[in-house]
Amino acid sequence: MEARIFCGVGLSNLTDLAGRLRALYPALPVWAFYGEMGAGKTTFIQAFCRLLGVTEPVLSPTFSIVNEYAGTDGAVYHFDFYRINRLDEAYDIGYETYFFSGRPCLVEWPERIAPLLDFPHVRVDIRAEADGSRTFTITEAGGKS
Repeated sequence: MEARIFCGVGLSNLTDLAGRLRALYPALPVWAFYGEMGAGKTTFIQAFCRLLGVTEPVLSPTFSIVNEYAGTDGAVYHFDFYRINRLDEAYDIGYETYFFSGRPCLVEWPERIAPLLDFPHVRVDIRAEADGSRTFTITEAGGKS
């Protein structure tokens, strides 16, 4: 599937974009978010979680690696692999239990576990622009669905 690009995205339209993207990929529960520090990965994940019915604060799980939130239809998992030094650490937390649960898994710093993302998932690249807006490039990645 070819990339979909959304330019000029600001804070006021993150939830709308999250809804549009969720509708495009309803069968893919794992979403991998790429971008430099400060690009807006966590901010977009907060909007995505609100869309899924999460009412509690959504914070990046930098030290815990994974946070579980209660969404309208069940659990939502939010990962931050920034501090992962070895793939074994992902195995230690039981990543496969989460990723293959069918529940939404929103992954920050997926490049740290790239060899484990060999199954169909949504890749979201976020780039900060000079005017403060963001450009989102969305692709289906990791093999055939």
